[in-house]
Amino acid sequence: MVEERIYATGMAARLRSQWDRDEGLGQNHNAVKFLGQDYESLRAQCLRSGRLFEDSLFPCAASSLGFSELGPRSSKTYGVQWMRPTEFCKRPEFIVDGATRTDICQGALGDCWLLAAIASLTLNNSLLHRVVPHGQSFQQGYAGIFHFQFWQFGEWVEVVIDDRLPVKDGKLLFVHSAEGTEFWSALLEKAYAKLNGCYEALSGGSTSEGFEDFTGGVTEMYELRTAPSDLFSIIRRAIDRGSLLGCSIDISSSMDREAVTFKKLVKGHAYSVTAVDEVVYRGNMTKLIRIRNPWGDVEWTGAWSDDSREWDNVDRSVRSRLQNRSEDGEFWMSFSDFLREFNRLEICNLTADALQNSQLKKWSSSLYQGEWRRGSTAGGCRNYPATFWLNPQFKILLQHPDTPGQSDCSFLVALMQKDRRKKRREGKDMETIGFAVYEVPGEFVGRSGVHLKREFFLTHASSARSELFINLREVSSRLRLPAGEYVIVPSTFEPHKEADFVIRVFSEKPADSQELDDNVEAKLPTETQLEESQIDAGFKSLFRQLAGPDMEISVTELQTILNRIISKHKDLKTDGFTKESCRSMINLMDTDGSGKLGLTEFHVLWEKIKRYLTIFRQFDLDKSGTMSSYEMRMALESAGFKLTNQLFQLIILRYTEEDMAVDFDNFVTCLVRLETMFKTFKTLDTDADGQISLTFFQVWPHIHMNRNATRYSNNTWCL
Repeated sequence: MVEERIYATGMAARLRSQWDRDEGLGQNHNAVKFLGQDYESLRAQCLRSGRLFEDSLFPCAASSLGFSELGPRSSKTYGVQWMRPTEFCKRPEFIVDGATRTDICQGALGDCWLLAAIASLTLNNSLLHRVVPHGQSFQQGYAGIFHFQFWQFGEWVEVVIDDRLPVKDGKLLFVHSAEGTEFWSALLEKAYAKLNGCYEALSGGSTSEGFEDFTGGVTEMYELRTAPSDLFSIIRRAIDRGSLLGCSIDISSSMDREAVTFKKLVKGHAYSVTAVDEVVYRGNMTKLIRIRNPWGDVEWTGAWSDDSREWDNVDRSVRSRLQNRSEDGEFWMSFSDFLREFNRLEICNLTADALQNSQLKKWSSSLYQGEWRRGSTAGGCRNYPATFWLNPQFKILLQHPDTPGQSDCSFLVALMQKDRRKKRREGKDMETIGFAVYEVPGEFVGRSGVHLKREFFLTHASSARSELFINLREVSSRLRLPAGEYVIVPSTFEPHKEADFVIRVFSEKPADSQELDDNVEAKLPTETQLEESQIDAGFKSLFRQLAGPDMEISVTELQTILNRIISKHKDLKTDGFTKESCRSMINLMDTDGSGKLGLTEFHVLWEKIKRYLTIFRQFDLDKSGTMSSYEMRMALESAGFKLTNQLFQLIILRYTEEDMAVDFDNFVTCLVRLETMFKTFKTLDTDADGQISLTFFQVWPHIHMNRNATRYSNNTWCL
C-alpha cells in the first residue's frame, strides 16, 4: 500500500509539473528552483541579518566531496578545508574583463569533459550569461551566495550555492583560474556538483553532456576516421553560430587514460575546439584548427604549434593575429593532423541547424519524458522479442521532404537517460541505451491510441536505428527516411533495467510527433444475470451448501470457497485469496447493497472467474502457473482492457510478487478492480465526455492529492 501511495503521489507530481511547464516554468527566464531554494529571497535574508549564506543542502562535509576516490578516507581529500575566497585571496573577483578560456584550469578532479565545455561556453557571452547570471560579485551586495542555471532533461534549473570551496595547502582543490583571483569557474563547478550529488559524480564523461546542460542544445558526434568531406566547413559554420565543439582521442586500455603522446596530446582527455582558420603557406591555402587543453598547459608540439617553424612562412599580420606563444593549453594544428591524431568530434547545435547542408535550416523539435520500469515498460532491445514491444513508443510524422521532388526527410533522434550521475553513490552507473525506428503499418496510419504489439515487431524489420547501444548519457543519430509515419522505440539493451529518460526528435522541416500509447478503454462481454429458475440445479445445490442458513455468501465464506477450489488446480500458483480481494469481488457483484452475494449474484461471479481462468491459462505461455509482465499485458487486452503505460506500471507495482510475477489470485483481483473502476467511471460520467469532476471526499479512497474539486479524465483515473 505504501508503494501505491508513492505512485499516486508521483503521478500527481507529474501532472502538477506538466501544468507548470505549460505555463512557462522551466524556461531559461523562469527556471525551476533546485531543491526549492530561491536565490533572491535567500540573499535578501542574508543581507538583512548580516550573516554570510551557508548552504545546509550542500554542506561543507565529506559527503559533498565524494564517496570513493574522493571519499572520507581518500588521500586526495586528506587535509581539505572549506574556505570562502575572501579567506585565502586578498582581492577575489567573480569575473575580470569577461570570462575567458584561461579562467578554467583543471584541478584534482577528472572532469576535463566539463571544463572543455565551460571553455567553449566562454566564446559566446550570451550563452555564458544564461548559465552564469549577471550581477554577481565579491564586492557590492556580497552575501556569500551565488547562483547558476543549467538545462536538465527538458527544463532549466536554478542552483544556489554558498562560496565555501574545497581548499588544500592554501589552493583550490578543483577547477581554478590561471591567475588565481577569479572564482566564477570554481563556483560554477560547485553548483554543477551540487546538482549531481557531489564532486566525485562529475568524474569522467563526455563533453557533449556539459554542452547540452549549458545550452539545451542537441549534440552530434563525428568519428573522424569516417568524417564527411565538408567537415571543415561544418566546423566553421558551427563556430560562427556559437555552437560548442569538443574533441578527444580514444584509449585502447585503462593504462592509456591521460597518457601523453610523443607530440604532447593527451589520450582519453576532453579538449575544446575554439576556432578554425585558413592561411597561405608556401603558396597554398592550409586549413588550421585551434584546440584547448583544459589543464591549461601540455600543448601539441607538432606542426603549427606555438613555436613551430611553419609560422615563419606566414604573412606577418596573419602571424600576429593567430600565433600564441604562451603555455596556456591552447594551440593550433593543421586540420589534416587533427583528423589523423584525434578520433572524435562533438558539436552541440544550439538551434539544431542542419550542419550537413551549406544552406542553414531551422529544425522543428519536440521533447517527451519517459521511463523504463522493471516488469512493465523496461522491455530491452530487439534481441528480446517477448518484451521489446512493452517499451514506450513515440510516433513521428514526416511529411515535408528536404528538397522538392525528393522523398527523403532528415531528422535527428536524441535519447538521454536521466540522473545517472546521482546514482553513482549507490553503485549504479549509465545504462546501455539505444533505439529503433519502424514504419507504422497502413492500418494504424493516422491513429494515436495504439501501442504496437509483439506480433508487429516479430514480423517487421526496423527502418532505422541508433548506430549502437552504448552506456552514455545520450545516444543520438541523424537519420533520413521517406515521408511517412514512423514509431521510435527507445530501450535499454537488456530488459528489466530501470531508468528515466528524455527523448527529443528534431526534423529539418516541420513534423508532428506524439507518444504512442493505447487509449484507456474497457470492452467487456455482456453478462446476463439469470433468474433463479434458469440456474442449473446442481449449482443451486452447491450454493445452498456454501451459503448457509441466510442463503447469502459473505466475505469470509467467499474466501473459504475460492481458496478450497483453487487449491485443487495444481497448475496454478497462488497464495490464496485475501479478504481484501473477496471484498472487492462482492463490491463489484453486490447489486442490492447487502454486502453479501445472493444466488444470482454469485452465479455471475462464478462465470466471471471461470472466464478469467480460461484467459489466465491461455496467456500463461510458459506454463509457469503465473503471469509474467508481458503475458499480463496481453491477458488484460484479451479480457477487454486497454491501458496506458502508466496504468500498466501501477498494476505491475500493485499485483506482482517479488519476482515480478502475477499469481492467479492477484490476476483475478486485478481484473475485478479494473472492471469496478470502469463501471464506476461510466456511472459518474453522466454526459459521456470521458471526464468527471470529483470532490475530495469522492476521490480520496482512490487518489490522495488535494482538497480541491479535481477533474479526471479516463486516461488519468487510478486504481
